[in-house]
Amino acid sequence: MPGPPPGHHRENATDPHIAIDQAVAALDDLDDLPLAEHVERFDTVHTTLAAALSSIDKV
Repeated sequence: MPGPPPGHHRENATDPHIAIDQAVAALDDLDDLPLAEHVERFDTVHTTLAAALSSIDKV
């Protein structure tokens, strides 16, 4: 089951900017990971971005 990348902190989940920065930073070492783990990282970024977008009110 996909989960947050290593180093992801739940206490920052309320600040979308921090959560987005952490999720995108988790892609930095993608070249060093097995291909099978890429999906988990991309899923985390997608989920984080979707949550940030859904939190925007009337924009």
